[in-house]
Amino acid sequence: MRMFNVTDELITKAKEAVLNCYCPYSEFHVTAVIEDEDGGLHSGVNVENSSYGLTVCAERAAVFSAVSRGHKKFRRILIYSPDGEPLPCGACRQVLAEFCDDDFQVTVATPGAVKHYTLAELLPHRF
Repeated sequence: MRMFNVTDELITKAKEAVLNCYCPYSEFHVTAVIEDEDGGLHSGVNVENSSYGLTVCAERAAVFSAVSRGHKKFRRILIYSPDGEPLPCGACRQVLAEFCDDDFQVTVATPGAVKHYTLAELLPHRF
């Protein structure tokens, strides 16, 4: 079992990215910072679209950014929102499962709380 650790660097990077969110419909800002196996950090923000199915969540944006840079193995992800608890949706959980093991660390943070999960806890019967 991994030790859950949230560094100030992850929180700071996530908070700074809130300004880049595009969420005119939900007004629910979400950012994500994923750490690759080499310690590199890749961030993403939610990008909404008036055709809701085309919206991209922050978690997937962060993963896709990292993969676009050649990274396919990850240590942990921090998901942050100043607007409420940003638990990852089912699509984001499945994308994480494509690249991460069951013990992959998922940290969900708001200004008032930090919660830690493993990917297996969030997606117990993945395929």
